[in-house]
Parts: sequence; structure tokens; C-alpha cells
Amino acid sequence: MFFGRLSPLPRWSLRVLTVFLVLAVLAALVVVWVVRRPFPQVSGELKVPGLAAKVTVQRDKHGIPHIYADSSADLFFAQGYVHAQDRFFQMDMRRKMTAGRLSELLGAGLVETDKTIRTMGWRRTAEKELALLKPESRAYLDAYARGVNAWMKDHTGGAAALEYQVLGFINSSYQPEPWSPADSVTWLKAMAWNLTSNAPYEVERTLLSEKVPLEKVKELYPPYPYDRNKPLVDGGTVKNGVFDAEAVAKPQRDTKQPVTGGEAGAGALRRAAEAMDAVSKLAGRRGIGSNAWVVHGSLTASGKPLLANDPHLGGELPSVWYQAGLHCRTTSASCPFDTTGFTFSGMPGMIIGKNQRIAWGFTNMMPDIADVFLERVRPDNTYERAGKWLPLETRVEEIKVAGAAPVKLTVRSTPNGPLVSEALAPFGKMVPQAAKNLDPGGGHTYAAALRWTASEPGTSTDAVFALPAAQNWEQFRAAARLFEVPSQNLLYADVDGNIGYQAPGRIPIRSKGDGSMPVPGWTGEYTWKGYIPFEELPTVLNPKKGYLSSANHPVIGPQYPHLLGVDIAYGNRAQRISDRIEAATKYGKADLATMSSILADTHNALAPALVPHLLRLPAGGVAREARDLLKNWDHSDTRDSAAGAYFNVTWRHLVNRVFADELGRKVGGGDQYYEVVRGLLDKPSSPWWDDVTTRGVVEDRDTVLKAAAAGAVHELTGRLGDDPAAWKWGDLAQVELRHNPFGQSGIASLEWLFNQGTLPIGGSQDSVNVMFWDTTTDTYRVDALATMRMIVDLGDPDASRWINLTGNSGHATHPNYWDQAPLWATDQTIPMRSSPEAVRKDTADTLVLTP
Repeated sequence: MFFGRLSPLPRWSLRVLTVFLVLAVLAALVVVWVVRRPFPQVSGELKVPGLAAKVTVQRDKHGIPHIYADSSADLFFAQGYVHAQDRFFQMDMRRKMTAGRLSELLGAGLVETDKTIRTMGWRRTAEKELALLKPESRAYLDAYARGVNAWMKDHTGGAAALEYQVLGFINSSYQPEPWSPADSVTWLKAMAWNLTSNAPYEVERTLLSEKVPLEKVKELYPPYPYDRNKPLVDGGTVKNGVFDAEAVAKPQRDTKQPVTGGEAGAGALRRAAEAMDAVSKLAGRRGIGSNAWVVHGSLTASGKPLLANDPHLGGELPSVWYQAGLHCRTTSASCPFDTTGFTFSGMPGMIIGKNQRIAWGFTNMMPDIADVFLERVRPDNTYERAGKWLPLETRVEEIKVAGAAPVKLTVRSTPNGPLVSEALAPFGKMVPQAAKNLDPGGGHTYAAALRWTASEPGTSTDAVFALPAAQNWEQFRAAARLFEVPSQNLLYADVDGNIGYQAPGRIPIRSKGDGSMPVPGWTGEYTWKGYIPFEELPTVLNPKKGYLSSANHPVIGPQYPHLLGVDIAYGNRAQRISDRIEAATKYGKADLATMSSILADTHNALAPALVPHLLRLPAGGVAREARDLLKNWDHSDTRDSAAGAYFNVTWRHLVNRVFADELGRKVGGGDQYYEVVRGLLDKPSSPWWDDVTTRGVVEDRDTVLKAAAAGAVHELTGRLGDDPAAWKWGDLAQVELRHNPFGQSGIASLEWLFNQGTLPIGGSQDSVNVMFWDTTTDTYRVDALATMRMIVDLGDPDASRWINLTGNSGHATHPNYWDQAPLWATDQTIPMRSSPEAVRKDTADTLVLTP
């Protein structure tokens, strides 16, 4: 070791070092300038041509703006400006995705998605909807677009968003076009696809019947357990053309369904599945839901209602939601808005929230508003209907592709909708079918058409403005009447003490069948014959039990004459919410803490049924220690739970051992398979337990349970160590929120810049605090979760609470890009202010927009 005096550096070395340091500092300053350049101005005064009068924007420390204006036109103009300040790149991506134009922005890798969305015609439908909207709604959309464009005028390239700086290396010629009202309206199509399209499940059922007998396929979709989990509305039916919550009726629905198409039909369905899957991979996980519940004032500490909501969607950066307050300084018929809640960037109005008199929340009703029809078609562009061959409707679209030649797409449709099976497989190249599929008039093949209510122009955008303006139950129901797609459960509370529920939406009445599997289009027997009238949709005001809980389970029992949907949640979350409310109010009163505790509830719905079987298994050593974790477990999958880690890893091994051998693939788990396995536990010799790949051996229930538990112990000891008491579920169950699109680019520097790492969380695939994790891999990747949480106290609205999944800003490195995420991950919330006084007290920055 050398302890002598260090020699001084030569003078030339010091010069080199100085130059290097100066260059490094300059480079760092350039990087800081580049990443901070698009940050919005949030204080001072800013001249914005297009306004009629001054608008004030007050932001709190989380960057949540409250906008104050004298007119609706200025209010929505400012909303467009502020949305663009914080989220323009997200807005631009959303409109490109929903118009089927991502290829012109990001290149050939998105052509398949663009083809499918163009085939379904999201943008075309939205453009038609503009003519159907109320004049005031169209005026609000126009004002919003002017606000976005006023911001765009002064912000281009890297000054608009860091993403455009990066995009310049991929597509240097790209320039966003001005914002239009149709850009806003089209976003509802993406939400409708995520929330209400069960068409892929219809296809899945039929394709499964190729692998296992149809009777076994039906076992994978067990009936709803009405004896265990109650529906949202306790009773009632349609009486004299109106829904009557007190009416009594017997079950009325016929749910028989054919299997169609044979081998040729299956080929068309596979092509349709590929096309629809291309959209779902980009637009987000389909068929997901939410929790919402409302408690009457007679059961609360304040004597006024409490309402909670937490929509479950795919997690991403930036968050799907944007928090805001929209306030007319003086409310009037021409400017009726004084509302706080969650908005969609790119769309004016308020989606979920509260105003000075009411609060409302949404959950996915899981309605069946889409059907897949197998069509007999010929290469000469004709389709069969009741023995006649008629011309297909056709149109040609051109898809521009960055860095490549444009792609031509021919879209063909029958009255049952566009042929989605041909979106990715050109119609003219269909393979001729075997002789058994020829008809007397010449060779035909099969194609799959998609009929979907969101493809038909409607008035849902009107509801986005009518809901936040409603002042009472009657006005709320009038607003709900306008909400056609996506069909959502609407829960309601007001300052007068009322709570209520309304089912809205355009839900088809089928001539035949229950919509659970594809049906033949060529016969004409399965057409839709209209929609359920709004007056006949379930509704209830102030139920006797004093609360309403909704978690994607059935709205009502089988006594209701109309089919609402078959692909629904099995009611475990809803029943848990109801049980928690009843327990909290049996000897006391519910308050904000009660609601917050229920939102954070991680009770595993399958555990009470499966744990006793796991405890019976013989084990020794580490396996015994792991098994014994379950003895005193409260069935809660908290992030620190060792028992939760063991149980969920065992579940992953179990569900795939039971089903993957016969289905030819691993399955996603979730409450559907919870219900299937729950039933199989009482059938120890069911053929499902047998592994068909082990010839000469017939496995039973206990054999498979033992193997699954052993596999879990082996996996956990390898990953978390050989001390089961030290295992933690949150060390496996983590959410990694990635930027869309650069967070999954495969370029480490981009992912480092735009992503924010992982967060350990608790919950399970069917707990109230839900997180949908992937049981098909050992990554425990969470692909959907509660994207926001809200608790509204009608007794003290400024005491209400909320939280966003990530943050309000869409700018990477901005302080509000990720600031709410650590709070969200630990089940915390922040104040949801709404009165001018409370907003003013929490204001950190004030920006005045002047004409």
C-alpha cells in the first residue's frame, strides 16, 4: 500500500480535464433543457387568442388543474389548452390509434392493428356521430378543439413533447395535424372495445370445441352462483313496458346456442381472433371491470351518502385518467358546470366525479353488445342470405406507413357488419374449401362478420356533458339515457340523501340465441330485432338495504326478460364489498375510513375453498413450513404476506396443470377459473384432473394438488429463499407501468427515460383491490388494475379523496409524472377539493389565460 504524497497533474492534463468537465456540464445542460423544454407554463399570465374573457387555472402540488371561466365556450377551450399542455403526445397517439393511423407515425409494425381498426370503422362512425349530437355538445367539442389548436400553434416538435424529439429519429417528417371534434369522439370507441366487446370470447368458445367436447367447454363457463353471490339489483322485472324494482317474476330466458361452421368456419374464426387480438394488444386488456358502491346516509357517520369507485383498466404511462376541476364562475343554463373528477385527455367534459349536488361512478356492466356471425361468401364479392347471393358492401382504404409504401385495404361488409376475419387475410386469396363445403351454385367459403353497437352512430358524447351538469336523480337518468356505448353501470348519490342505480346503453335484443358463440349469418335467423328500451333497463332508487355494490357481476337475476350479457364476473368482489358494508354498519356507521379500507381489501375469493384441501396434503421440511403458512392465514393477499405468496404461486401451477394439457395452452386464471376449480374440488375424479399427456396414468385431485404445491415450493425457494416465513407476495406481484409506446421499445436508454421502474403491490385476480396478473408465465406480470380511486363524501364534499395511478403530467421527468404512484401503491389517497375556498387553499400555481 502506498501512503506517499501524490504528484500534481501536468498542466496539459488539467486543461484536458477542464475542457472535458465543461463539455460534460454543457451536455448535461442541453439534456436538461431538452427534457424540460415541453413542461407547461403553470403560473403568470398567458395571452391565448380565441378566448372571450379571462380564464384562471389553479393547480395544486400534484399538478391537478381547476379551471374557472365565465362561459362554457371558454371553459372547454381552456380544458383543451390545459390537456394539451400536459398530455398532447398521449392525445395524438390516441387519435392515431382510434383512426387506424399509427403506421404513419410509428411504421410498418402497426399495420395489422391499423387494418383491423379501419375494418371496424371506429373513425368513420365517430364522424357520423357528430351530426347526431345536440348543438351545445357540438359547440363544446368545437371549443375544446380550438383550445388544443391554440396551444399547438406555439408548440411544435420537442417543444410539444419529448416524445417528438425521439420520434424525429424514426419519422422526421411527421407533423401533427390540427385537432378536430372527431378526434375527441373517436376515443369512446377504444373505451367501448376495452369494456364491452365480448366477441373474442365467443370465438374462443368455438375454437375450444375443436380441442375438447362441447360439454367440457361449457364446464369452463359455469353458471353464475346466484345462491352465493347476489346480483346488483335484488329483484324486479319489466312490467307494462317499464322496469319495476318491486315486481316478481319467474326465470324467462332461453339460452340455447348452436355450434356452427365446422372446420371451414373455424378457419374464419381463427383469422377473426388474430385481427381482434391485434387491437386488444394495443388498446388494452379487454373485458375488464371496476368496483363501485354507494352507501345511504342512514348508514353513514355524516348522515349523507358515500360513493366509491375504482375503474380497472390496463396500466400505462401516462395514466389513462387526467384529474381536473371544471367550474363556471357563475352557474346558469348556458354555463351549468361546477364539477371535479376524472377526464380523458383528448376529450372535453367529465367522465366520473362530482358537482355541487351529485356524485356518480361507473363500472363495466359486461353487456353483450357484439356478435360474431359466420357468413358464407364467394370470391366474387357476394354473400348468402336465406338462399340468395347478394353483393357485399365494399370500400377501399389507404394506410400510410412511415418509411414504407402505403398499404391498400379493401373492407367488405354484410348487414351483420364488416368481415373482420379478412382484415389481415386478403379476401381474394382465400383457400378454396373441401368438396363437402361446396354449394349447388358454386364454391363458397366462410368469413366472420362483427356486429357491434359501437359501430353504429350514437349520442354517448352528449352524456359526457349531461352527467356533470345533472342536479338531481331525474336529470341524472335523463343523462344516462344518452349513454349508449360503452354500456356502464351508473351509481349515483346526492346531497339530498338519495342513492341510486341506472343501467344505460344500447343492448341488442336477439331473434335467437344468447350471443355466447358465433352464429350462422346465412340463414337470417339470428339477426338483432332492436334494442332494449331505456324504460325497461334495470334501475333502483334508495333500496331498502341502504347500499348498492357493483363489481361487473350480473345486474339482475334470470327473472329479467332481456339478456344483458353472459361473459360476466362471478360476483366475488361485489359480495365481498356488500359483506364489508354490512359488517361496518351492523353496529356502527360507515365513513371515509370504511370506504378506503374496502378499496384496499385484498381478500382472496378462492382461498376459503382451496386452502382446506392444501392443508390436507402431506409435506415435510420446507414444504411443510410453506403449507403451515396457511393455517392462520386470513386469506388476504397483502404485499407482505408470505401465505399469499405461497397460495398464489400454487394457484398458478395448479390452474395450468389442470387445463393446459387438454386446451393446448396455459390459461389466464381469474375469477372464471376460480369458479371452475371451486366446482372441481368437490369432484376428485373429474377427467379435468387427469393429465392426458401421461399415458397409462390417471391423475386425481390430490395428485395434482400435491404436484402444484411442490412446484410452488420449488419456485419460491429458488426465487425468494428457503425460509417460507420471509416470502412476500409483493416481491413477485409487481406492477411495471410502461410508457406508450417508447417504454416497450427494446431500447434501454428510452425505457430508462420514459419508464419509472416497478412497484410491489398486493391483491389477487378477484379481490376488491384487484390486480390481474398473468398466470401463463412466471413473471407475475400485472396487466390491469385499479387505474384510479375515488371516495366522495356528500356530507362534506371537500373531504372527498382520490388518487391517480401515476400522475397528472404526461411529460417524462416532470415532478407530476409519477408523484401519485407511490401513494397509490400503498393504498393512500389525496384530498379531492371542489369548493373555491378549498381549491384556493391548496393552490400551488395560478395561470391566467387572457384573450
